[in-house]
Amino acid sequence: MDRTQGQSGQHEQPDGGSAAAAPGAAGPARVVSLTAGGFALTVNPVDGSEIEPLRPGTEPARPAKRAAAARAARAAAARPPVLPGPAAPARPLPAREEERERLVRLLGRGRSVRLTGPSGSGRTVLLDAVADRCAGLAPDGVVRLSGYGHQQPGELLHALYATVYEAEQQRPGRAELLARVREIGAVVLLDDLEMGGTALDELMRATPECAYLLAATPDTRAPSDDSHIEEVFLGGLGKADCLELLEAGVGRPLTDEETAWAGDLRFASEGLPLRFVQAAALLRQRDELNHSDEDDEEEEPGVFEERPRDAVHVPLPTLAEGAAPAELLASRVSESARAALRIACALGGELPHHAHLPALVGDTHADTAVAELLACGLLTPVGTRYRLASGVARQLEEVGYGDTAPEEARTAARHYAWWTGHASVVPERVAAEADAVLAALAGADVVAAVLLARTAAPAFAASLHWEAWERVLRSGAEAARKAGEVAEQAYFHHELGVLALCEERLDRARAELETSIGLRGALADKRGTVAGRRALALVVDRETAGAAASPPLRLEAPAAAAAPEAVTVATPAAPAPQAAPVAKAAPVASEAPTTRVPPVAPGARVAPVVPVSAEAVTRMTPVVPVTGRSAAPSTLSEVFEDAFPLNPKPAPPAASPPAAPRPAPAPAPGRRRLVLLAGAGALAVVTLGTVVSLALSSSDTAPPEQGPAVSATPAATESATTAVTSGNDPAPEPPVSAPPAETSEPGQSAAPTPGRSPVRTPSRRPSPTPPKSPPTTPVSPPPTSVEPSPTPTGTGEPSPTATTTQTGTAVSPVTDR
Repeated sequence: MDRTQGQSGQHEQPDGGSAAAAPGAAGPARVVSLTAGGFALTVNPVDGSEIEPLRPGTEPARPAKRAAAARAARAAAARPPVLPGPAAPARPLPAREEERERLVRLLGRGRSVRLTGPSGSGRTVLLDAVADRCAGLAPDGVVRLSGYGHQQPGELLHALYATVYEAEQQRPGRAELLARVREIGAVVLLDDLEMGGTALDELMRATPECAYLLAATPDTRAPSDDSHIEEVFLGGLGKADCLELLEAGVGRPLTDEETAWAGDLRFASEGLPLRFVQAAALLRQRDELNHSDEDDEEEEPGVFEERPRDAVHVPLPTLAEGAAPAELLASRVSESARAALRIACALGGELPHHAHLPALVGDTHADTAVAELLACGLLTPVGTRYRLASGVARQLEEVGYGDTAPEEARTAARHYAWWTGHASVVPERVAAEADAVLAALAGADVVAAVLLARTAAPAFAASLHWEAWERVLRSGAEAARKAGEVAEQAYFHHELGVLALCEERLDRARAELETSIGLRGALADKRGTVAGRRALALVVDRETAGAAASPPLRLEAPAAAAAPEAVTVATPAAPAPQAAPVAKAAPVASEAPTTRVPPVAPGARVAPVVPVSAEAVTRMTPVVPVTGRSAAPSTLSEVFEDAFPLNPKPAPPAASPPAAPRPAPAPAPGRRRLVLLAGAGALAVVTLGTVVSLALSSSDTAPPEQGPAVSATPAATESATTAVTSGNDPAPEPPVSAPPAETSEPGQSAAPTPGRSPVRTPSRRPSPTPPKSPPTTPVSPPPTSVEPSPTPTGTGEPSPTATTTQTGTAVSPVTDR
């Protein structure tokens, strides 16, 4: 028969109820309503917790601080429970008067102290003595906390908040928590500290009005250099102090043999008080064994019985047994105590509450085993519970106490699964047994682990012990995955998502809730799916609110604003004040293409362009039009002045092929139509002038050579390369008499096709060579003179150059289309 069932109805349970009250029936599910930050949380063990925002008017009032009597009652509840049987004698304070006075003096000045000492040096006993002396130093009294198992300051701050404030069924958000703990002024005694560095700095900064006494081992991470924490090291005892402690534990004076043995033990153990507490237990057991032998000798023998001649005498333990006494001490305790030691070894050193031992061991009187083990120095208090003392678990496992660990852990997991799911067990009792429950969960098989996690998780959530809640949920999700329990796996992921949402970890909440919704959708669980989608909607709302409250660091420019860099040019004929810089979206430096700036005429005024870094925030500034002319061109001349700048500068010779230019932005529909009409008219005028010029020059002795047209001036060469961009509208067809021109890129000369006459481009500046007077023929437009230029080309041969002088409207050079 399983030991969880044996005699379970004959002993009292930790919550005061009997196991026989409702065997196998847990009763109604425990539904608990909590306030977590800005949410109303309903812990539902059946379908999963439900979460919703707090409705207006339902926000909890500001909590008040506890009175002195309430603080004293809570401090007493935070101590280990009173054990059944005769009261154990209080352990004396072994020669720590100097250290105690120094600690009290530093705490009275508001300084924080780190008490460092090896395991078994008496740190917990010294903290008890300091607590009695510091009762009236701070307005909020003395607060006892346990740092065992806490690597981050979050849970410690919540424990401090719950100790000082009357806030039942409330877990504040981070902002409110930090605001409330800053108002706490107390002496905080933090035993079994396991964190240091930045985590400890965060704890100290969050509570500037508290003075801390931190008890830690030497292997704990040290505080940071700027934490200003005093260091007090707690070492071993002297020889006289060790003998005094040993005599107090034995209850009699030591013999000469025992005194010499104690001196050798002090040298081997470096004077640790725990070793002499255990040595006193060894001497007491030896006295009991020798005393029982003496009582047997004093009995009168019978008529035919002989008096024993050699009395059995138990010798002193060896020095090795005194330095590692766990095996010898365990061999002389009761069978129930040894069974409790096996359970503790299976649970990683955690000893269950003494009320659980009768069901776990199978003995109705097994609850007295805790007091027996504590008197032997095999147990040490940690917060509200007991666990094996330093080094005891290793010594017991070496002699076979860990051989039955899997069976013991499985038995403990099944027992705790029944106990935590019972309706009469309050969540606070489950929270006090959290470490033993988690240890049983870690050592159980997957079936027992899923059952235990399913029943313990709602209790941890209702007790506000959320660190244990998260650990049991993660262990349960892993066990459910291995066992193939899809429904239970969906429940654990749902609870993890709700927990992450309460703690404002939105990314984690989204991932867990989406996993749960997917699993429940596969199972066609409508109620669970609805609960998950409601929680996921809250995550989306929080993400949206966070994005609206916290804009991104970079604002990307819209797609329509991503135009190429433009330069505003004002002609000297119409002087105007300097224009505001044109805003542009700053491209990424690694992807920014090379932009060719149009040439600027001499004397023109250019609006400055402020460079924008690729890493800076882009600011979109409206373009300020240049004053001095109307916003829209009204004449053909203004259209050409806007489309083709006057007096362009010659482009410098390019050593390498130029980079591809960025496409120009499409002009406005109305402006584009005007440009097209003006371009068509200009093209007709140029074509007619070219035909007339060819006709007038037909009497020359030698025709011009076939080759690229070279202008007499650099300005003309540059202007000959400009092309007209018509946008999306089709360009008008040129006259039939005009030969088609080759398409050229901006900044390059257009080479004519062999077999065709080169296209002569009109120039705005007159040639330095006086033109000859050609025969005048009345034609329209005005006459054009064509004469070969004497300027040599790059090849050393003369090249024909067209010099065109035209009055009236200024026409920009265009290539023949």
